[in-house]
Amino acid sequence: MSPTSPANPGCPTRRLTTAQALVAFLARQYTERDGRRQRLISATWGIFGHGNVAGIGQALMEAGGGRSGGGGNGGAGNGAAHRMPYLQGRNEQAMVHAAVGYARQSGRLSAHAVTTSIGPGATNLVTGAALATINRLPVLLLPGDTFATRPADPVLQQLEVEYAGDVSVNDCLRPVSRYFDRITRPEALIPAALQAMRVLADPAGTGAVTLALPQDVQAEAYDWPEEFFAERDWHVRRPAPDTHELEAAVRAVRSARRPLIVAGGGIRHSAAEETLAAFTAATRIPVASTQAGKGALRHDHPADVGGIGHTGTATADELARTADLVIGIGTRFSDFTTASGTLFANPAVRVLHLNITGFDAHKLAALPLVADARAGLEALTAALAGRGYRVDPAYETEYTGAKEAWEERVEESFATPDPTARPTQTQVLGLLDALVTEDDILINAAGSLPGDLHKLWRTRSRDQYHVEYGYSCMGYEIPAAIGVLLAAEGRTPRRPVWALVGDGTYLMNPTEIVTAVQENLPLKLVVLQNHGYASIGGLSESVGAERFGTAYRHRDADGGFTGPPLPVDLAANAASLGMRVLRATTVDDLRTALSEARDAGGPTCVYVETETPDTVSGPPPAQAWWDVPVAETASRPAAVKAREEYDRQVAARRRHL
Repeated sequence: MSPTSPANPGCPTRRLTTAQALVAFLARQYTERDGRRQRLISATWGIFGHGNVAGIGQALMEAGGGRSGGGGNGGAGNGAAHRMPYLQGRNEQAMVHAAVGYARQSGRLSAHAVTTSIGPGATNLVTGAALATINRLPVLLLPGDTFATRPADPVLQQLEVEYAGDVSVNDCLRPVSRYFDRITRPEALIPAALQAMRVLADPAGTGAVTLALPQDVQAEAYDWPEEFFAERDWHVRRPAPDTHELEAAVRAVRSARRPLIVAGGGIRHSAAEETLAAFTAATRIPVASTQAGKGALRHDHPADVGGIGHTGTATADELARTADLVIGIGTRFSDFTTASGTLFANPAVRVLHLNITGFDAHKLAALPLVADARAGLEALTAALAGRGYRVDPAYETEYTGAKEAWEERVEESFATPDPTARPTQTQVLGLLDALVTEDDILINAAGSLPGDLHKLWRTRSRDQYHVEYGYSCMGYEIPAAIGVLLAAEGRTPRRPVWALVGDGTYLMNPTEIVTAVQENLPLKLVVLQNHGYASIGGLSESVGAERFGTAYRHRDADGGFTGPPLPVDLAANAASLGMRVLRATTVDDLRTALSEARDAGGPTCVYVETETPDTVSGPPPAQAWWDVPVAETASRPAAVKAREEYDRQVAARRRHL
């Protein structure tokens, strides 16, 4: 006869370690939305050390973490459906990035866990956790922690805090987590695990969730109630709008003459793209997109006017300046989107914001419409249907004509008149643009590429454009691409996934190339070598810092960095990590290499040294301002001039009240 739980008399129990119980519990959690059911935690990334190898590591082995399945007693009676696959990472931050890429590609309905040892393994999670939480993407972090029982004090890697005995380095994760708990007793896992799942599945509150696991508690046995291991479905809700808020939104739209939609990432998370298209078909309101929202409409949709804000198109930004109603949908209205509070310049402008969180819906003193993006758009479309609203045909003609003019500028940037020349960065994008289909996915996060992509890229599907710009974290691209590939696992043929990185980003975090090689994932890595931090170099010049410290060059006689380029061979580095590398020196070489990489069945790198474009053939300049404060006093003329321009721009900022 099975023992029974003292907490639930009559309920059978199973004796497992805390780590075994946690893994068994995670393998039985599911999300459900719109009738679709999937594993909530579908795999666990890990790097093992003394803080997790004997606990979570042993539990993952018993739970079938290997590709060939597990041995022993299965930990908690694991069948094939309840295995917990294990993925081996090389850097803790990168493992979180891979998990975030997986979660985004999975529509936030499925996520990965990440386990680390204590000490540096745990603190390496902080950057990835911040990225996940800022972008509202779920990831479960399981860092090891120092002994709960304190048999020796201090232990290896323990942070000693004189005024608090219960603080460890894992407390660094509190401000970047949407939920944090430290499991100091086995039985404390039960409520903590349930709370963790609640947050991960909450569309309004998701992000990084941290369960810190003292290494002694991980290995401690406990009699767990069997019902803890029952399959559990977490319904991902679609809250409908409040009737009063909906009516106010209808009045605002009907009174608008120059409305503009700002589409954010919430549209993608809600799978509301078709609903948005139906809304624009009925109203003809133009749609501009944030970095996270790009792809809400295809690039060739008549209402799509491209990216908005500092990295946006001239079409979208001019519409934003003259709009009398800005309709935000699922956006955070960051400073890049609002041009640091200078973009929505019409004195009569009002803001209507459809967002699943009240926190975001009230930004810019907006009329809030707190609801799921799809449910809210459906309700707004239905409410307007019987009231005959549609923008003036002259306004529609205006923005479609401006869009055509911008497309001509895109063509100029993509043009490659000399096939034997070294390509510019925008020409690299143009060659990719000519090659890809709606199946391809592009991933980027930092440097000058996000600006070029936001302005120029022609998005062909709802999930093709994967630019992480909430945290703009260098080093995100390669591991995130692995996560995206894992999310698409099982599809035949597998979708081409491109990670686009500059040399600065590559040097930050190339380690997961080894993981792509180990898993034989057909990652397509494009490395653009421009010998430095191109984006910050340009920003430095614009703020009077004269590109100081932004070039990858030898020191000169005066101690600066203006000597010859450093003899760093990133292509050789990628090859040494196991990738097949295709070197391209000309436009024609690059066209061939990209095509070959797209067809490759294994991890492949295309390496190209790019040419600095001139003002004619280069990307269009910023169409809106971004606030980077300039030195108020300076002796060098460049900084003095930059401050004069800063004072002129900042005078246009307004508070939306």
